[in-house]
Amino acid sequence: MMKAQRVNAILEYVRQHGSVSLDELVEVFNVSKNTIRRDVQELADTEQLEKVYGGVSIAKPLTVPYQDRKVKKFREKQALAQLAAQFVKDGDIIFIDSGTTTGEMLEFIRDKHITIVTNNLDFTLEATGYPNLSIYSTGGMFERSTRSYVGTESADIIRKYNFNKAFMASTGLSLSKGVTNSSPLETQIKSQVIEKSEQVFVLVDHSKFGKYSLTTYCDFKQIDYLITDKQPDEDYIKHSKENYYEILYPEQ
Repeated sequence: MMKAQRVNAILEYVRQHGSVSLDELVEVFNVSKNTIRRDVQELADTEQLEKVYGGVSIAKPLTVPYQDRKVKKFREKQALAQLAAQFVKDGDIIFIDSGTTTGEMLEFIRDKHITIVTNNLDFTLEATGYPNLSIYSTGGMFERSTRSYVGTESADIIRKYNFNKAFMASTGLSLSKGVTNSSPLETQIKSQVIEKSEQVFVLVDHSKFGKYSLTTYCDFKQIDYLITDKQPDEDYIKHSKENYYEILYPEQ
C-alpha cells in the first residue's frame, strides 16, 4: 500500500473506531511503529486526528465552525461563484464539490435545467426547492467539520458518473505541490471527480495561493480554469500559460 493510501486508510479506520492504539494500527496495517508514528503525526498536524497516550482518536471539532467559514469573505465567495456559474449551461451534468465557495453557486444556477452530483450536504438541502435541478448525492460517511460526505463509498459512486464540468474547492494551491486538500478522505473523491470530468474549475480566493495541505488531489495540468477573486502573482500567470489552464477573476 502506498503512503498516501495508507494515511487515508488510517484516518478512515480511526474514524470508524473512535480511538485506537498505535500497536493496533501497526498490526492492522502491517508496518513498523515508526512508520505509524510518522503517518499519525501527519494527520495530527492537519488536525484530522488527535494524539492521546499510546494511540490516537478522532479530532475535536475545528476551532473555526463551518458556519463561520461560510460567512467569512462572503462577498468574495459569491463573486467567484457567480463567475463560475456563467459556465453552466442547460443540460449540463456537473459536480459541485464540498466547500463554502462552491456552495454559493446555487444562487446563480437555480433557474437552469441541469443534473448535479454533490457530496455537499448544505447544497443538497438548499436545492430542494428547485425541481429543475436534478440532485444526486454521493452518500458515504458524513464529515461534520465540512458538512460533506466522504470516504471510499463516495469515491466508488463517483466512478459511475460522467461530468461535463466539475467545480472544485481547495485549501491551498502551490506551484510545486499542485491543488491540495487537508482531508485524505475528501481527496479520494476529488481525485476521482477530476478523472471523470471533461472540464475542471477550481474556485479559491487569493489567500489560498502559495499554500499547501496534507494531500494533493490533482495537478495544474488537469484543470481548465482557476477562478479567484483578484489577479494572482506573475508566477501563477506564467505557470498558467505554460500548463494550459486559464485564470479568471471578477473585474475590479
